[in-house]
Amino acid sequence: MFGGFQVVTLQDLSAPPDVSGKGLRSGAVGLVSSVVIGMASTAPAYSFAATLGFIVLAGVGVKAPAVMLLAFVPMACIAVAYREFNRVEPDCGTSFTWITRVFGPKLGWLSGWAAMAAQVLVMASQAEVAGRYSLLLFGADELASNRLAVTAVGVVWIVALTYLCYRGIELSAKVQFVLLVVELVVLLGFAVAALWQVATGTAGPQAIRPEWDWLLPTDVPAGGFVSALLLAVFVYWGWESSASINEESHDPQETPGRAILISTVLLVTNYVFVTVAVVSYAGVGDTGIGLANEANADDVLADDGPEIFGAGPVGTIGALLLVVSVLTSAAATTQTTILPAARSSLSMASHGAIPEVFARVHPRFRSPSVSTWTVGGASIAVYLMFSVVSTSVLGDSVDAVGLLIAFYYGLLGLACPWFFRRTLFSGARAFLLRGLVPGFGGVVLLAAFFLALREYSDPDYGMTSVAGIGTVAVIGVAGLLLGVPL
Repeated sequence: MFGGFQVVTLQDLSAPPDVSGKGLRSGAVGLVSSVVIGMASTAPAYSFAATLGFIVLAGVGVKAPAVMLLAFVPMACIAVAYREFNRVEPDCGTSFTWITRVFGPKLGWLSGWAAMAAQVLVMASQAEVAGRYSLLLFGADELASNRLAVTAVGVVWIVALTYLCYRGIELSAKVQFVLLVVELVVLLGFAVAALWQVATGTAGPQAIRPEWDWLLPTDVPAGGFVSALLLAVFVYWGWESSASINEESHDPQETPGRAILISTVLLVTNYVFVTVAVVSYAGVGDTGIGLANEANADDVLADDGPEIFGAGPVGTIGALLLVVSVLTSAAATTQTTILPAARSSLSMASHGAIPEVFARVHPRFRSPSVSTWTVGGASIAVYLMFSVVSTSVLGDSVDAVGLLIAFYYGLLGLACPWFFRRTLFSGARAFLLRGLVPGFGGVVLLAAFFLALREYSDPDYGMTSVAGIGTVAVIGVAGLLLGVPL
């Protein structure tokens, strides 16, 4: 016993658990719903809008599509690790449970903490976007620049979506389907309109005709490559939500793994296509709508949308739909961030790693009631804290999330070949999919973690600094280290 509750040991997890043992609703989610939740968790429109400008600013220029492709490689490797682990132990704790089985309770706990810390941190940024775009949707442009108004609406969004998650996985999945369809249709329409104008010569002098060379990682400046890669990793982050609902899926050993792989392939196709379109239309200059213009970096869709759709009724409708797309994206990902965070907490509690109260499941809705509301409350507290301190700190928190992602994804990648070490050489499939591929992804992401940490520590990196250290590094390291005494 420690601190009033039992500490989990490796022996406690020596046998795969009964997936019905935690009280969740088994068989509630099929393959399509799992794919939808995995894709919606990444928030394609929101993540793209908030990240592409900073990727270009890192110095990669027109090679941004290549960075998107490169970031997909370690993501795909970790997706394979998730699938292989899920086949033998479909536990909603995912990285916490699996890393504990391999590396022991301390690293397992820390990985689970890193995942939840990343989810709570990113929800503050998501709520900010949802609040601002809600006001823009109703034409309240002045209020959209008002800190108090945006924060108030953002908090309302967190409360509403926490309640939706509390009502159960089936309702959440249905809402996610609608939000994701709206988001993707508008985002792809935006990209097609941009490429059409480039092809017809109506895009303006800043436009660049796309080239196949943009997809090749050649001549990429070494200076900002690591930070650009980690930013792109953040764009893909979230697909593991499909694994977090494994105990509520049809065929829990196979469906989540298939959903993860399908989600990642669909995401890379979408991101590369839209990146090529926006780079081609806006260019990589540092003036006007150029992607290297720091004034546009935090939301490239908001700055390029009016230019692409133009004036008149069609332009007005297009700009409105773009606002709706980013709003639904922020709302969808806030909801699908609460889902896995609550289930990680539930799993940790059911294994005795945190107080048992977090393992409570609502008897009617079959959702982790205490964990869900705790995640929502923690997200509101972090959001309010960052809003009071500075919006710049809120912006730096997005970069800091990349450090936490690289940490626990990297650990999971290395855990996979060690977990399957006894059967690793039983055949080519086992060696490739349980050893080489996950191990490579783990090494790449942990290397990116340490390299990026060094870069983020520079006081000139990001929007602010603390005691001569970049705030991005401070938030990332503080978020991780807070789990040590706990």
